[in-house]
Amino acid sequence: MKTLRVLAIMLLITIGVTSCKEEKKDTKTDTSADVEVQKSSTPKATEITLEKLEGSPAYADAVLAMKFPENTKIATTGEIDFNFTVSNYELTQQTSGPNAKLLANSGKGQHIHFILNNQPYSAHYTPSFKKEIPEGVHHLVAFLSRSYHESVKNENSVVVKKLEVGKNPEDKHGFDMNAPTLIYSRPKGKYSGKDTENLLLDFFVLNTTLSETGHKVKATINGKTFTITEWAPHVIKGLPKGEVTIHLKLVDKNGDFVPGPFNEVTRTVTLTE
Repeated sequence: MKTLRVLAIMLLITIGVTSCKEEKKDTKTDTSADVEVQKSSTPKATEITLEKLEGSPAYADAVLAMKFPENTKIATTGEIDFNFTVSNYELTQQTSGPNAKLLANSGKGQHIHFILNNQPYSAHYTPSFKKEIPEGVHHLVAFLSRSYHESVKNENSVVVKKLEVGKNPEDKHGFDMNAPTLIYSRPKGKYSGKDTENLLLDFFVLNTTLSETGHKVKATINGKTFTITEWAPHVIKGLPKGEVTIHLKLVDKNGDFVPGPFNEVTRTVTLTE
């Protein structure tokens, strides 16, 4: 009898141990399944896209002209007075239409973009202002801008001048004022919150026309390249937070670089929460 009791107890112990092992095995399998579900639910990185911006007021009759300085050969360096005249366009007015809410918009309204040697522009909300211009030969481009920084693109909305500042100004760029030229405008600076969702890509082209069979602009944004065959503003979407690199290049019908001191430019902007 004792022997039978001992055997029964050992049998019960064996059954209990086997059950525990199977329970642990099942628990491990369930945990693995949970991990797989978590992995599959991880969101994919958003794809960067470039879309043509439409819906802006045309301002086809807007005119920008430079009244002063009359002589673009200026002997003295330092602060120079600039005076522009603006016709059929209101500085400081908010641009109408949906794009003012879609894009980063200046609360100060419409303005002038002033660009020297294709460096980042300065925005001016009055037609008269002073600018510090160093000695040398400079390429000046100034154009009318909507409140959300989209340039007004007509033959009268832009001023292009060659400034020779100083007694013996040196032409370090060697540019041809009549050659095809690419001038960068936007995006620029830092963006936060809702303004990071849609970034305006905008530039000016001089002495040429973009087309599928002619000159084009290659835009590389964080390593992804787009070919632009129409001179028009575009919207960049799907950008990650952090530093964003934009590279623009003017190319010919074969995709080869069009020579010019400003026809290839790289800028960085920062996107934050």
